[in-house]
Amino acid sequence: MRVTYDAVANMAYIHLVDRIDPGEAVQQVVAGDGTTAVLDFDAQGRLLGVELFDAGSRLHPDLLDAAERIG
Repeated sequence: MRVTYDAVANMAYIHLVDRIDPGEAVQQVVAGDGTTAVLDFDAQGRLLGVELFDAGSRLHPDLLDAAERIG
C-alpha cells in the first residue's frame, strides 16, 4: 500500500495495488455524501484505490507524515 498526498488540494490517494495503468480504473463509486471519498475499481470489481477528500483532517497524522508528497 502506498499513500500520496497533495497538501494544496488537501487530497490523498490510497493505492491498494502497486500500479494502476491508464484506463484500468473503470468504475468510480462515490462514498457517503460525495464529500468524503471515491473508490476506484477495475473491470473485475477489485478495489484499486481510494481518493480521499479533506485528507488532512481524515487521515492519522502519522500516515500523512509518511505519505509521498505530490503537487
